[in-house]
Order: sequence, then C-alpha cells, then structure tokens
Amino acid sequence: MPPHAPRRAALRAMLVEQDLDALLVTDLVNVRYLTGFTGSNAALLVAADPQRSTVFCTDGRYLAQAEAQVPDLERVIDRPCDLALAARAAKDGHGRVGFEGQHVTVDGLAALEQVVEGLVGASGLVERLRLVKDDAEVEALRMACAAADRALADLVEHGGLRAGRTEKEVARELEGRMLDHGAAGPSFDSIVAAGPHSAIPHHEPTDAVLKAGDLVKLDFGALVDGYHSDMTRTLVLGKAADWQRDLYDLVLRSQAAGRAALLPDADVRAVDAASRQVIVDAGYGPRFPHGLGHGVGLRIHEAPALSKSGEGTLSAGMAVTVEPGVYLSGKGGVRIEDTLVVRESAPELLTLTTKELVVV
Repeated sequence: MPPHAPRRAALRAMLVEQDLDALLVTDLVNVRYLTGFTGSNAALLVAADPQRSTVFCTDGRYLAQAEAQVPDLERVIDRPCDLALAARAAKDGHGRVGFEGQHVTVDGLAALEQVVEGLVGASGLVERLRLVKDDAEVEALRMACAAADRALADLVEHGGLRAGRTEKEVARELEGRMLDHGAAGPSFDSIVAAGPHSAIPHHEPTDAVLKAGDLVKLDFGALVDGYHSDMTRTLVLGKAADWQRDLYDLVLRSQAAGRAALLPDADVRAVDAASRQVIVDAGYGPRFPHGLGHGVGLRIHEAPALSKSGEGTLSAGMAVTVEPGVYLSGKGGVRIEDTLVVRESAPELLTLTTKELVVV
C-alpha cells in the first residue's frame, strides 16, 4: 500500500512550520495523494497536532469506496465537503486554517469564510511534498512507462505504423495497445504527427495519411494507478533522407546532454540550458520553442519545470521528462522524450524504447 500516513505526517510538520493549526485540502489530486481515495468528490482536513483527528469527507455515493480506500481516517459523509470540513474546523477550535488558494474560487472562499474564521492562504504545500516521489510512486511510474514501451513495440511489430494509415488510426491503435498492457487509459490525448505535421509541437491527429519518407512523431503515455508516463519517439517511414538523419542526430545529442545534467542540486534552468545549447550551437535555437521538460506524476504536467523561466533546483527522487525538439515548418520535426527519475549519480531511465532512429 502507498505510504499515505507518512505523507500526512510530513504535511503536519509543514503545517507546524507555517504556524497553521490545520489545512483544508480540496484539490482531488492532493486528496488522493494523502489518502488513496479515487472518487470525484472529497476533501480532507489535516490537523497539525497528531493527537487531533485528520478528517476525510465525501458524499453518500462513495460510502463503500471510502470505507475501502480510506479505512484509517475518520470519515464524514456530507456535501459540500469543503463547507462540512470548515464547520468541523470551527467546532474543533482550529485557529489558523490553511486553504488551497489555487484551487478555491472567489465565491468558494466567501462561502468558507461564513463558516470558519482564521482562514489563511496556503497554496502549494501538498504540491511541495509531491515533488519527490516515494518508492510506491516510482513503481507506478515504471509500470506506466512499461505499458507505453510495450504498446509502441507492438504497434511497430504488427505493422500498425505504415504508409496508407491515417494519424487518427495510428493514435487509436496505440492507445488501445496501452490498455492491452495494463493501462487504465492514455495519460493525455496522443500526438501522432506525420510529414509536415511533425513540425507542429502539439499537433492533434487528423485524417492525414502517412506516406513513405515521412517523419512520424509519436508523443503518448499510459496511466497506471493514477500515475502518468510521457514519451516521444520520432520514426521514419521508408528510407530516411540525409536531412532527417542529421536533424535526428542533433536532437538526440541535445537530449543526451539534458539527461546528463539531471543531478541533485542542479538548477532547472541550467538543465534546460545544457540541452538547449547543443541546438543553439547548430543554428537551430529558434526552432526549439518550448521548455526542456516538466515534472510528471499524478498529473501529466507538474513541478518542476525544466525551462528558461523555471525556478528551483532538482532533488533525488523527482520524476521529470527531457524532451528537446527541433521543428522545421512545412518540412518536418523531431522530438525525443523520456521520463526519468533524478538519482544521486545518474538519472534512472523509465522509458526504455530505443532512441536510435527507427526506419519502418
């Protein structure tokens, strides 16, 4: 079982540091991280004092699910959950109650203030805990990456990537094969971009037909136990042209430089720069228009951001992507992306599909 109790203990320590008596957790992803609950309506009141109850709330639809998934906490069945737990905070005499301001609307805050006094904005506390993945989270990420790796291998082996198919057909088969390998679904809408479309960083699959000589960019991931994988591979249909091989080699070298820079205490902007400089030196700087990567976990995009505008440093246990790309408008583009975990000596690679240029 994931270590939900230790996660809550770590959060209580943060509340003490912030001089908060309790935190009202209303973001469902954060509720799941702290309790394991996967329903669509819930909130959590975490008391800073370990002698006081941490209270979980959901509505009557999830009574049995809450009993199964949250057996170790006091449970309240009510709605709306945020107001029910705010009332509990007032009843328990919590003086300073933090709330997740990034997830609360203006109207929602006004309603909370009618129920409990002493509300204090406390955005990002649970997200700070989620930055460093524990062993259970890394294992879920490994499984998600393995499902994506196997799906792509099956797609290629069984001729699913060939001239004459449409981008939409390839995307649907790729997502189906991830389900076959244990995924609950795709991490996000898969990108299949062929020929000139491969020069569009976030192209949505269309009825465009794959042709011999096309670069085909596949950006996809699998969802396992709530955790997301993220991988991009760019392949060629038929014989690869010299310019395609040169472009691929450039992005591959850039990606290797970014991966090598993933070390504890590295500044996220320096990691981006290490990869980006390879492309800048080749004269393609403006053709790499996005950040190098992002954190990945219970959300497909989460902190830290590896980019020129990112903030902070890396720590061992952070899970991130490294995904440089070069896009030549009207011609084609290449992106190569892996999901990795920062480790002390070298990052742990979770997406294991070859990064050598594959010609199908």
